[in-house]
Amino acid sequence: MQLKVQPIDIKVGKYKVVMNSMDAKELGVYEGDRVRVRNHVTLTAIVDFTEDMIAPGMIGVYHEVQEQLGKQWTEAVEVEPAEKPKSAHIVRKVMDGKKLDRDEVNLLVRDIVEENLSDVELAAFITSTYIRDLSDDETEWLTRAMIETGEQIKFASSPIMDKHSIGGVPGNKITLLIVPIVAANGLLIPKTSSRAITGAGGTADLMEILAPVDFTAAQIKEMTEKVGGVIVWGGGTNIAPADDKLIKIEYPLSVDPHCQLLASIMAKKGAVGAQKVVIDIPIGPGTKILDVKAGRKLARDLISLGERLGMDVDCALTYGASPVGRTVGPALEVREALKVLETMEGPNSFIEKSVILAGMLLEMGGAAPRGQGRELALETLRNGKALAKMKEIIAIQGGNPDITHKDIAVGQYTAEILAPSNGYIIEFYNKRIVHLARSAGAPNDKGSGVLIHKKRGESVEKGQPVLTVYADKKEKLADAVRYAREFPPIFVEGMLIERVDEIKGL
Repeated sequence: MQLKVQPIDIKVGKYKVVMNSMDAKELGVYEGDRVRVRNHVTLTAIVDFTEDMIAPGMIGVYHEVQEQLGKQWTEAVEVEPAEKPKSAHIVRKVMDGKKLDRDEVNLLVRDIVEENLSDVELAAFITSTYIRDLSDDETEWLTRAMIETGEQIKFASSPIMDKHSIGGVPGNKITLLIVPIVAANGLLIPKTSSRAITGAGGTADLMEILAPVDFTAAQIKEMTEKVGGVIVWGGGTNIAPADDKLIKIEYPLSVDPHCQLLASIMAKKGAVGAQKVVIDIPIGPGTKILDVKAGRKLARDLISLGERLGMDVDCALTYGASPVGRTVGPALEVREALKVLETMEGPNSFIEKSVILAGMLLEMGGAAPRGQGRELALETLRNGKALAKMKEIIAIQGGNPDITHKDIAVGQYTAEILAPSNGYIIEFYNKRIVHLARSAGAPNDKGSGVLIHKKRGESVEKGQPVLTVYADKKEKLADAVRYAREFPPIFVEGMLIERVDEIKGL
Protein backbone atom coordinates (compact mmCIF):
# COMPACT_ATOMS: atom_id res chain seq x y z
CA MET A 1 0.00 0.00 0.00
CA GLN A 2 1.26 3.48 -0.86
CA LEU A 3 0.49 6.14 1.74
CA LYS A 4 1.38 9.80 2.09
CA VAL A 5 3.46 10.87 5.07
CA GLN A 6 2.04 13.04 7.86
CA PRO A 7 4.81 13.82 10.39
CA ILE A 8 3.82 13.86 14.07
CA ASP A 9 6.39 15.85 16.01
CA ILE A 10 6.25 13.73 19.16
CA LYS A 11 9.05 11.55 20.50
CA VAL A 12 7.83 8.16 21.70
CA GLY A 13 11.19 6.43 22.12
CA LYS A 14 10.56 3.79 19.47
CA TYR A 15 9.51 3.36 15.83
CA LYS A 16 5.74 3.85 15.75
CA VAL A 17 3.26 4.88 13.09
CA VAL A 18 -0.44 5.74 13.13
CA MET A 19 -2.76 4.46 10.41
CA ASN A 20 -6.37 5.23 9.70
CA SER A 21 -8.37 2.15 10.71
CA MET A 22 -9.80 1.83 7.15
CA ASP A 23 -6.31 1.60 5.63
CA ALA A 24 -5.17 -0.79 8.36
CA LYS A 25 -8.14 -3.06 7.72
CA GLU A 26 -7.40 -3.11 4.00
CA LEU A 27 -3.74 -3.89 4.68
CA GLY A 28 -4.74 -6.63 7.13
CA VAL A 29 -2.95 -5.33 10.21
CA TYR A 30 -4.14 -4.82 13.78
CA GLU A 31 -3.03 -2.53 16.59
CA GLY A 32 0.33 -3.69 17.91
CA ASP A 33 1.25 -5.39 14.62
CA ARG A 34 4.31 -4.28 12.66
CA VAL A 35 4.52 -2.72 9.25
CA ARG A 36 7.54 -2.31 7.02
CA VAL A 37 7.90 1.25 5.72
CA ARG A 38 9.96 1.52 2.55
CA ASN A 39 11.68 4.62 1.22
CA HIS A 40 15.38 5.09 0.51
CA VAL A 41 15.63 3.27 3.85
CA THR A 42 13.45 0.47 5.19
CA LEU A 43 12.33 0.26 8.79
CA THR A 44 9.85 -1.73 10.82
CA ALA A 45 7.39 0.14 13.03
CA ILE A 46 4.63 -0.70 15.50
CA VAL A 47 1.12 0.29 14.41
CA ASP A 48 -1.44 2.41 16.27
CA PHE A 49 -4.94 3.07 14.90
CA THR A 50 -7.06 6.19 14.63
CA GLU A 51 -10.48 7.02 13.23
CA ASP A 52 -9.99 10.73 12.61
CA MET A 53 -6.48 11.92 13.57
CA ILE A 54 -5.00 10.53 10.34
CA ALA A 55 -7.06 10.65 7.15
CA PRO A 56 -7.36 7.66 4.81
CA GLY A 57 -4.43 7.53 2.42
CA MET A 58 -2.07 9.05 5.01
CA ILE A 59 0.30 7.50 7.56
CA GLY A 60 1.26 9.38 10.71
CA VAL A 61 4.94 8.95 11.58
CA TYR A 62 6.34 9.86 14.96
CA HIS A 63 9.58 11.78 15.38
CA GLU A 64 11.90 8.75 15.37
CA VAL A 65 10.45 7.41 12.09
CA GLN A 66 10.47 10.88 10.54
CA GLU A 67 14.18 11.23 11.34
CA GLN A 68 14.97 7.98 9.54
CA LEU A 69 12.72 8.53 6.51
CA GLY A 70 13.41 12.21 5.97
CA LYS A 71 10.05 12.54 4.25
CA GLN A 72 8.00 15.71 4.46
CA TRP A 73 4.22 16.29 4.24
CA THR A 74 2.39 14.32 1.54
CA GLU A 75 5.48 12.54 0.19
CA ALA A 76 4.63 8.89 -0.33
CA VAL A 77 6.10 5.69 1.17
CA GLU A 78 5.34 2.03 0.61
CA VAL A 79 3.79 0.21 3.57
CA GLU A 80 3.40 -3.57 3.95
CA PRO A 81 2.76 -5.98 6.84
CA ALA A 82 5.85 -7.23 8.68
CA GLU A 83 6.50 -10.24 10.87
CA LYS A 84 6.93 -9.89 14.61
CA PRO A 85 10.59 -9.91 15.69
CA LYS A 86 11.96 -13.22 16.91
CA SER A 87 12.29 -11.74 20.39
CA ALA A 88 8.48 -11.56 20.62
CA HIS A 89 8.49 -15.36 20.44
CA ILE A 90 11.22 -15.42 23.11
CA VAL A 91 8.91 -13.41 25.37
CA ARG A 92 6.23 -16.06 24.82
CA LYS A 93 8.76 -18.71 25.79
CA VAL A 94 9.38 -16.89 29.08
CA MET A 95 5.62 -16.67 29.63
CA ASP A 96 5.41 -20.44 29.19
CA GLY A 97 8.08 -20.94 31.87
CA LYS A 98 10.66 -22.35 29.47
CA LYS A 99 14.39 -21.74 29.90
CA LEU A 100 16.27 -19.43 27.54
CA ASP A 101 19.72 -19.98 26.13
CA ARG A 102 22.37 -17.26 26.02
CA ASP A 103 21.75 -16.34 22.37
CA GLU A 104 18.04 -15.87 23.07
CA VAL A 105 18.77 -13.58 26.02
CA ASN A 106 21.21 -11.55 23.90
CA LEU A 107 18.66 -11.19 21.10
CA LEU A 108 15.92 -10.21 23.54
CA VAL A 109 18.04 -7.47 25.14
CA ARG A 110 19.21 -6.18 21.76
CA ASP A 111 15.61 -5.86 20.59
CA ILE A 112 14.68 -4.08 23.82
CA VAL A 113 17.45 -1.54 23.22
CA GLU A 114 16.54 -1.12 19.55
CA GLU A 115 12.85 -0.58 20.46
CA ASN A 116 11.68 -3.57 18.43
CA LEU A 117 9.27 -4.75 21.11
CA SER A 118 5.98 -3.08 21.97
CA ASP A 119 5.15 -1.92 25.49
CA VAL A 120 2.65 -4.78 25.76
CA GLU A 121 5.34 -7.34 24.91
CA LEU A 122 7.76 -5.76 27.40
CA ALA A 123 5.05 -5.78 30.06
CA ALA A 124 4.45 -9.49 29.38
CA PHE A 125 8.18 -10.21 29.81
CA ILE A 126 8.40 -8.22 33.04
CA THR A 127 5.26 -9.74 34.52
CA SER A 128 6.38 -13.26 33.63
CA THR A 129 9.76 -12.82 35.33
CA TYR A 130 8.01 -11.30 38.35
CA ILE A 131 5.83 -14.42 38.68
CA ARG A 132 8.58 -16.91 37.80
CA ASP A 133 12.16 -15.76 38.38
CA LEU A 134 14.91 -16.33 35.82
CA SER A 135 17.60 -18.87 36.65
CA ASP A 136 21.07 -17.81 37.84
CA ASP A 137 22.49 -18.46 34.38
CA GLU A 138 19.74 -16.47 32.66
CA THR A 139 20.20 -13.58 35.12
CA GLU A 140 23.94 -13.53 34.43
CA TRP A 141 23.35 -13.53 30.66
CA LEU A 142 20.75 -10.78 31.05
CA THR A 143 23.22 -8.65 33.02
CA ARG A 144 26.06 -9.19 30.55
CA ALA A 145 23.78 -8.39 27.60
CA MET A 146 22.64 -5.18 29.31
CA ILE A 147 26.29 -4.16 29.75
CA GLU A 148 27.34 -5.08 26.22
CA THR A 149 24.46 -3.29 24.45
CA GLY A 150 25.48 0.09 25.89
CA GLU A 151 28.52 2.25 26.43
CA GLN A 152 31.24 0.95 28.72
CA ILE A 153 33.94 2.79 30.64
CA LYS A 154 37.29 1.06 30.93
CA PHE A 155 39.94 2.45 33.26
CA ALA A 156 43.64 1.67 32.97
CA SER A 157 44.15 1.63 36.76
CA SER A 158 42.44 -0.36 39.49
CA PRO A 159 40.60 -0.89 41.71
CA ILE A 160 37.49 0.97 40.56
CA MET A 161 35.03 1.49 43.41
CA ASP A 162 31.25 1.96 43.37
CA LYS A 163 28.24 1.93 45.68
CA HIS A 164 24.52 1.49 45.24
CA SER A 165 21.48 1.81 47.47
CA ILE A 166 18.41 -0.36 46.90
CA GLY A 167 16.30 2.67 47.86
CA GLY A 168 13.02 3.10 49.66
CA VAL A 169 14.36 5.37 52.42
CA PRO A 170 13.72 9.12 52.21
CA GLY A 171 16.63 11.50 52.69
CA ASN A 172 19.28 8.91 51.73
CA LYS A 173 21.85 11.53 50.68
CA ILE A 174 24.87 9.44 51.71
CA THR A 175 26.51 9.49 48.24
CA LEU A 176 27.35 13.17 48.81
CA LEU A 177 29.63 12.09 51.67
CA ILE A 178 30.76 8.65 50.49
CA VAL A 179 32.17 9.66 47.10
CA PRO A 180 34.44 12.48 48.39
CA ILE A 181 35.59 10.34 51.35
CA VAL A 182 36.59 7.45 49.07
CA ALA A 183 38.17 9.68 46.40
CA ALA A 184 40.09 11.65 49.06
CA ASN A 185 41.84 8.41 50.00
CA GLY A 186 43.25 7.82 46.52
CA LEU A 187 40.58 5.47 45.10
CA LEU A 188 38.60 5.99 41.88
CA ILE A 189 34.81 6.10 42.21
CA PRO A 190 32.83 7.08 39.07
CA LYS A 191 29.37 7.32 40.65
CA THR A 192 26.49 7.35 38.19
CA SER A 193 23.20 8.07 39.91
CA SER A 194 19.52 8.24 39.10
CA ARG A 195 16.86 10.90 39.32
CA ALA A 196 13.81 10.39 41.50
CA ILE A 197 11.02 8.27 40.06
CA THR A 198 8.76 7.83 43.08
CA GLY A 199 11.00 9.54 45.67
CA ALA A 200 11.50 13.16 46.68
CA GLY A 201 15.00 13.43 45.25
CA GLY A 202 17.44 11.10 43.54
CA THR A 203 21.17 11.66 44.00
CA ALA A 204 21.39 13.25 40.54
CA ASP A 205 18.61 15.69 41.52
CA LEU A 206 20.64 16.67 44.58
CA MET A 207 24.02 16.98 42.88
CA GLU A 208 22.47 19.11 40.14
CA ILE A 209 22.08 21.90 42.71
CA LEU A 210 25.88 22.00 43.04
CA ALA A 211 27.01 21.29 39.47
CA PRO A 212 25.89 19.94 36.08
CA VAL A 213 25.34 16.16 36.09
CA ASP A 214 24.73 15.38 32.40
CA PHE A 215 27.93 13.97 30.87
CA THR A 216 29.01 11.38 28.32
CA ALA A 217 30.79 8.19 29.30
CA ALA A 218 34.06 9.60 27.94
CA GLN A 219 33.70 12.73 30.06
CA ILE A 220 32.93 10.66 33.17
CA LYS A 221 36.13 8.67 32.62
CA GLU A 222 38.24 11.78 32.09
CA MET A 223 36.87 13.61 35.14
CA THR A 224 37.23 10.57 37.40
CA GLU A 225 40.85 10.06 36.39
CA LYS A 226 41.61 13.73 37.14
CA VAL A 227 40.01 14.14 40.58
CA GLY A 228 39.19 10.59 41.70
CA GLY A 229 35.42 10.70 41.58
CA VAL A 230 32.25 12.18 40.12
CA ILE A 231 28.55 12.23 40.99
CA VAL A 232 26.67 12.31 37.69
CA TRP A 233 23.34 11.33 36.14
CA GLY A 234 23.44 7.86 34.61
CA GLY A 235 20.66 8.79 32.18
CA GLY A 236 22.97 11.23 30.43
CA THR A 237 24.98 8.29 29.10
CA ASN A 238 24.12 5.23 27.04
CA ILE A 239 25.15 2.95 29.90
CA ALA A 240 22.95 -0.18 30.20
CA PRO A 241 20.14 1.41 28.12
CA ALA A 242 17.94 -1.70 28.33
CA ASP A 243 17.55 -1.08 32.05
CA ASP A 244 15.94 2.33 31.60
CA LYS A 245 13.51 0.90 29.06
CA LEU A 246 12.49 -1.90 31.41
CA ILE A 247 12.10 0.48 34.37
CA LYS A 248 9.78 2.65 32.28
CA ILE A 249 7.41 -0.33 31.98
CA GLU A 250 7.93 -1.61 35.55
CA TYR A 251 6.89 1.69 37.13
CA PRO A 252 3.20 1.72 36.08
CA LEU A 253 2.98 -2.01 36.83
CA SER A 254 4.43 -1.44 40.34
CA VAL A 255 6.57 -4.56 40.03
CA ASP A 256 10.31 -5.08 40.34
CA PRO A 257 11.20 -8.67 39.34
CA HIS A 258 14.03 -10.10 41.44
CA CYS A 259 16.17 -11.11 38.47
CA GLN A 260 15.81 -7.69 36.87
CA LEU A 261 16.60 -5.92 40.14
CA LEU A 262 19.86 -7.88 40.27
CA ALA A 263 20.63 -7.25 36.61
CA SER A 264 19.75 -3.55 36.85
CA ILE A 265 22.15 -2.94 39.72
CA MET A 266 25.04 -5.03 38.46
CA ALA A 267 24.81 -3.99 34.80
CA LYS A 268 25.31 -0.35 35.70
CA LYS A 269 28.22 -1.23 37.96
CA GLY A 270 29.81 -3.42 35.30
CA ALA A 271 29.38 -0.77 32.61
CA VAL A 272 31.44 1.79 34.55
CA GLY A 273 34.20 -0.75 35.14
CA ALA A 274 33.49 -1.25 38.86
CA GLN A 275 35.56 -3.96 40.53
CA LYS A 276 34.71 -3.36 44.21
CA VAL A 277 31.09 -2.57 45.06
CA VAL A 278 29.23 -1.88 48.29
CA ILE A 279 25.46 -2.22 48.18
CA ASP A 280 23.23 -0.61 50.79
CA ILE A 281 20.12 -2.69 51.52
CA PRO A 282 17.77 -0.72 53.81
CA ILE A 283 15.46 -2.92 55.87
CA GLY A 284 12.17 -2.14 57.56
CA PRO A 285 8.59 -0.90 57.10
CA GLY A 286 8.21 1.37 54.08
CA THR A 287 11.35 0.06 52.35
CA LYS A 288 11.62 -2.37 49.45
CA ILE A 289 13.02 -5.08 51.75
CA LEU A 290 10.78 -5.66 54.76
CA ASP A 291 12.91 -7.94 56.96
CA VAL A 292 16.44 -9.19 57.60
CA LYS A 293 15.75 -12.61 56.09
CA ALA A 294 14.79 -11.09 52.73
CA GLY A 295 17.75 -8.72 52.98
CA ARG A 296 20.20 -11.58 53.48
CA LYS A 297 18.71 -13.43 50.51
CA LEU A 298 19.13 -10.39 48.27
CA ALA A 299 22.68 -9.86 49.55
CA ARG A 300 23.65 -13.46 48.78
CA ASP A 301 22.21 -13.19 45.27
CA LEU A 302 24.04 -9.90 44.59
CA ILE A 303 27.33 -11.30 45.87
CA SER A 304 26.87 -14.46 43.78
CA LEU A 305 26.09 -12.48 40.61
CA GLY A 306 29.08 -10.27 41.33
CA GLU A 307 31.34 -13.31 41.46
CA ARG A 308 30.01 -14.51 38.09
CA LEU A 309 30.79 -11.07 36.62
CA GLY A 310 34.23 -10.78 38.21
CA MET A 311 33.18 -8.14 40.76
CA ASP A 312 33.85 -8.15 44.50
CA VAL A 313 30.54 -7.22 46.19
CA ASP A 314 29.87 -6.51 49.86
CA CYS A 315 26.38 -5.71 51.15
CA ALA A 316 25.27 -3.75 54.19
CA LEU A 317 21.85 -4.35 55.73
CA THR A 318 20.93 -0.93 57.14
CA TYR A 319 18.12 0.48 59.26
CA GLY A 320 15.49 1.92 56.95
CA ALA A 321 12.36 2.44 59.04
CA SER A 322 12.86 6.23 59.20
CA PRO A 323 14.56 8.86 57.02
CA VAL A 324 18.33 9.26 56.88
CA GLY A 325 19.12 12.55 58.59
CA ARG A 326 16.46 15.19 59.10
CA THR A 327 15.82 16.47 55.59
CA VAL A 328 13.86 15.19 52.57
CA GLY A 329 13.97 17.11 49.28
CA PRO A 330 16.86 18.24 47.03
CA ALA A 331 17.96 21.63 48.45
CA LEU A 332 17.33 20.68 52.07
CA GLU A 333 19.34 17.47 51.69
CA VAL A 334 22.23 19.21 49.93
CA ARG A 335 22.35 21.85 52.65
CA GLU A 336 22.47 19.15 55.32
CA ALA A 337 25.25 17.25 53.49
CA LEU A 338 27.41 20.32 52.91
CA LYS A 339 27.07 21.34 56.54
CA VAL A 340 28.41 17.95 57.63
CA LEU A 341 31.34 18.26 55.20
CA GLU A 342 32.08 21.78 56.42
CA THR A 343 31.52 21.47 60.17
CA MET A 344 30.88 17.80 61.09
CA GLU A 345 27.58 19.04 62.52
CA GLY A 346 24.61 16.96 61.47
CA PRO A 347 22.33 14.04 62.34
CA ASN A 348 24.11 10.98 63.66
CA SER A 349 22.04 8.66 61.42
CA PHE A 350 23.38 10.43 58.33
CA ILE A 351 27.02 10.59 59.42
CA GLU A 352 27.12 7.07 60.83
CA LYS A 353 25.57 5.41 57.77
CA SER A 354 27.88 7.33 55.43
CA VAL A 355 31.11 6.52 57.24
CA ILE A 356 30.21 2.84 57.67
CA LEU A 357 29.59 2.35 53.94
CA ALA A 358 32.56 4.53 52.95
CA GLY A 359 34.68 2.55 55.40
CA MET A 360 33.67 -0.71 53.75
CA LEU A 361 34.81 0.67 50.39
CA LEU A 362 38.10 1.89 51.86
CA GLU A 363 38.78 -1.59 53.22
CA MET A 364 37.82 -3.30 49.97
CA GLY A 365 40.05 -0.92 48.00
CA GLY A 366 43.06 -1.47 50.26
CA ALA A 367 43.09 2.09 51.65
CA ALA A 368 42.36 0.82 55.17
CA PRO A 369 43.02 -2.46 57.01
CA ARG A 370 40.05 -4.72 57.75
CA GLY A 371 38.02 -3.26 60.59
CA GLN A 372 39.57 0.21 60.38
CA GLY A 373 37.72 1.66 57.41
CA ARG A 374 35.06 3.42 59.44
CA GLU A 375 37.65 5.30 61.51
CA LEU A 376 39.55 6.38 58.39
CA ALA A 377 36.29 7.55 56.79
CA LEU A 378 35.39 9.52 59.92
CA GLU A 379 38.84 11.08 60.09
CA THR A 380 38.61 12.05 56.41
CA LEU A 381 35.46 13.98 57.30
CA ARG A 382 36.98 15.54 60.44
CA ASN A 383 40.23 16.73 58.85
CA GLY A 384 38.54 18.46 55.91
CA LYS A 385 39.94 16.20 53.18
CA ALA A 386 36.44 15.07 52.18
CA LEU A 387 35.31 18.70 51.86
CA ALA A 388 38.37 19.57 49.77
CA LYS A 389 37.70 16.62 47.47
CA MET A 390 34.03 17.53 47.15
CA LYS A 391 35.09 21.02 46.03
CA GLU A 392 37.28 19.42 43.35
CA ILE A 393 34.39 17.26 42.17
CA ILE A 394 32.03 20.24 42.03
CA ALA A 395 34.59 22.27 40.12
CA ILE A 396 35.41 19.65 37.50
CA GLN A 397 31.69 19.12 36.86
CA GLY A 398 31.31 22.83 36.19
CA GLY A 399 29.93 24.09 39.51
CA ASN A 400 31.11 26.70 42.01
CA PRO A 401 33.57 25.01 44.40
CA ASP A 402 33.25 27.84 46.94
CA ILE A 403 29.55 27.24 47.59
CA THR A 404 28.65 26.59 51.25
CA HIS A 405 25.58 25.16 52.95
CA LYS A 406 24.43 28.71 53.76
CA ASP A 407 24.25 29.50 50.02
CA ILE A 408 21.71 26.77 49.28
CA ALA A 409 18.29 28.36 48.78
CA VAL A 410 15.24 26.47 50.07
CA GLY A 411 11.55 27.08 49.47
CA GLN A 412 10.32 30.51 50.57
CA TYR A 413 6.90 29.21 51.67
CA THR A 414 6.75 27.15 54.85
CA ALA A 415 4.24 25.48 57.15
CA GLU A 416 4.75 23.67 60.43
CA ILE A 417 3.16 20.35 61.32
CA LEU A 418 2.55 20.42 65.09
CA ALA A 419 2.41 17.66 67.68
CA PRO A 420 -1.25 17.02 68.61
CA SER A 421 -0.42 15.98 72.19
CA ASN A 422 2.36 15.32 74.66
CA GLY A 423 4.18 12.03 74.25
CA TYR A 424 6.69 10.25 72.01
CA ILE A 425 6.90 9.74 68.27
CA ILE A 426 5.93 6.09 67.93
CA GLU A 427 5.25 5.84 64.17
CA PHE A 428 7.05 7.50 61.28
CA TYR A 429 5.72 6.67 57.83
CA ASN A 430 8.41 6.88 55.18
CA LYS A 431 6.01 6.75 52.25
CA ARG A 432 3.87 9.55 53.68
CA ILE A 433 6.93 11.72 54.29
CA VAL A 434 7.95 11.22 50.65
CA HIS A 435 4.42 11.95 49.43
CA LEU A 436 4.33 15.07 51.61
CA ALA A 437 7.59 16.33 50.07
CA ARG A 438 6.34 15.55 46.56
CA SER A 439 3.04 17.32 47.28
CA ALA A 440 5.13 20.37 48.16
CA GLY A 441 6.83 20.16 44.74
CA ALA A 442 9.91 17.96 45.20
CA PRO A 443 11.94 16.90 43.30
CA ASN A 444 11.14 19.23 40.38
CA ASP A 445 10.98 22.27 42.65
CA LYS A 446 14.45 21.97 44.17
CA GLY A 447 13.68 24.07 47.24
CA SER A 448 10.67 22.01 48.27
CA GLY A 449 10.75 19.29 50.89
CA VAL A 450 10.44 18.45 54.56
CA LEU A 451 12.61 19.31 57.56
CA ILE A 452 12.18 16.80 60.40
CA HIS A 453 12.41 18.19 63.93
CA LYS A 454 11.44 15.04 65.79
CA LYS A 455 12.10 11.42 64.86
CA ARG A 456 10.90 8.08 66.20
CA GLY A 457 11.41 7.69 69.93
CA GLU A 458 11.87 11.39 70.63
CA SER A 459 9.58 13.20 73.07
CA VAL A 460 7.29 16.02 71.98
CA GLU A 461 4.97 18.50 73.63
CA LYS A 462 1.56 19.46 72.32
CA GLY A 463 1.86 22.28 69.77
CA GLN A 464 5.60 21.72 69.22
CA PRO A 465 6.73 21.57 65.55
CA VAL A 466 7.57 18.05 64.44
CA LEU A 467 7.94 18.83 60.72
CA THR A 468 8.42 21.95 58.61
CA VAL A 469 7.24 21.77 55.01
CA TYR A 470 9.04 23.94 52.44
CA ALA A 471 7.68 24.85 49.02
CA ASP A 472 8.71 27.07 46.12
CA LYS A 473 5.05 27.71 45.24
CA LYS A 474 2.29 28.81 47.62
CA GLU A 475 -0.34 26.56 46.06
CA LYS A 476 1.93 23.53 46.39
CA LEU A 477 2.40 24.26 50.08
CA ALA A 478 -1.38 24.29 50.52
CA ASP A 479 -1.57 20.91 48.76
CA ALA A 480 1.07 19.49 51.11
CA VAL A 481 -0.65 20.77 54.23
CA ARG A 482 -3.95 19.24 53.12
CA TYR A 483 -2.19 15.93 52.54
CA ALA A 484 -0.56 16.01 55.99
CA ARG A 485 -3.94 16.60 57.63
CA GLU A 486 -5.56 13.71 55.79
CA PHE A 487 -2.61 11.32 56.08
CA PRO A 488 -0.52 12.18 59.16
CA PRO A 489 3.11 11.16 58.49
CA ILE A 490 3.82 10.73 62.22
CA PHE A 491 1.88 9.40 65.19
CA VAL A 492 2.38 10.45 68.76
CA GLU A 493 1.80 8.06 71.66
CA GLY A 494 -1.69 8.52 73.11
CA MET A 495 -2.90 10.51 70.11
CA LEU A 496 -6.67 10.59 69.71
CA ILE A 497 -7.42 9.82 66.07
CA GLU A 498 -11.10 10.81 66.15
CA ARG A 499 -13.95 11.33 68.61
CA VAL A 500 -17.31 9.90 67.55
CA ASP A 501 -20.25 10.85 69.78
CA GLU A 502 -23.24 10.56 67.46
CA ILE A 503 -24.34 8.58 64.43
CA LYS A 504 -24.88 10.52 61.22
CA GLY A 505 -25.70 9.49 57.69
CA LEU A 506 -26.61 5.89 58.53
